[in-house]
Amino acid sequence: MQAISLATGAEMRVTRPHADVVVTCVNGGSGTPRPGNWSPTIEWLVHRLAPRFPDAGFAEVRYRVRSWRMLPSCIADGAAALDALPSARRVVMLGFSMGGAVSIACAADDRVTDLVTLAPWIPDELALGQLAGDRVTILHGSIDGWVPGIPGVRPSHSRAGADRLRAAGADVIYRRIPGALHGVAVRRNDRLIALPRAATWLADVESALVRAGL
Repeated sequence: MQAISLATGAEMRVTRPHADVVVTCVNGGSGTPRPGNWSPTIEWLVHRLAPRFPDAGFAEVRYRVRSWRMLPSCIADGAAALDALPSARRVVMLGFSMGGAVSIACAADDRVTDLVTLAPWIPDELALGQLAGDRVTILHGSIDGWVPGIPGVRPSHSRAGADRLRAAGADVIYRRIPGALHGVAVRRNDRLIALPRAATWLADVESALVRAGL
């Protein structure tokens, strides 16, 4: 794995950095601005997906500051990550929560052909025209956003976003995961703990990557 300092001051770590196809993974964020972190959900998935797709690279982005209130900053970090992958002939964006919005914005890069989004936040003001002709997979836990005290994004939000993406010309597949919360894993005492339905998330993401031609 190679660690890369990005032009914006964010960081990226890449498995197989010289691969022709790279899955670029972007995290969510909170309302309160907080220092960037390595996403437990993305880390848990990449640890299992990378061996299954030995010809693909996997890049994980750590924002400078993670907050949906600072979305332009997070988008700039995502774009800087793509700029730091000059060997990538094609890019698949994998975005969790706010990372869905970041992935959509990063699709302005012509190398991005596919988006795989997990419980994506898709704000109304986000431009979608750059996704015309691209493949988009949206996966969402059925009880996300409904559990008191646990922040998240309700499936109705991403369902509306899927309709808008289709209207913009994207090829969209939408799948709800019964019994799943917001995300796939959490970190406790430096250990990754899988959340309910993690195996289903993994299988569905793997299927989406196969759909993307990996």
